[in-house]
Amino acid sequence: MNEQSNQVPSFLAGEDNATQDSLWDYVRSMSPDTVSQLSKPLSPEVFQVMERNIVGMLGQLPPDQFNFQISTSRESLGQLLASAMMSGYFLRNAEQRLQFEKSIQSDATLPPME
Repeated sequence: MNEQSNQVPSFLAGEDNATQDSLWDYVRSMSPDTVSQLSKPLSPEVFQVMERNIVGMLGQLPPDQFNFQISTSRESLGQLLASAMMSGYFLRNAEQRLQFEKSIQSDATLPPME
């Protein structure tokens, strides 16, 4: 990923509502490659957890029985996006930790090198 993805976004730095466009500006500042990379979880388990999380936030109605439209304010949509992003960061960190622990365990089972 690029250097920009390692920066703390201003919308997470505790700024007030005067910078309400900072989340949108942050997302727009990402390169298409970064957005693509962040949009695709590595494991199907992470994808399922993210999907359940978003469905839990929005609610789930069977589309064949209901014709619905979601409307919200700009601020609420920004909060939803920020929440989804934070969940994604958390899940990615958990996924990396699991891979690291599996790697350590597999290294521990190898015979010592002479």
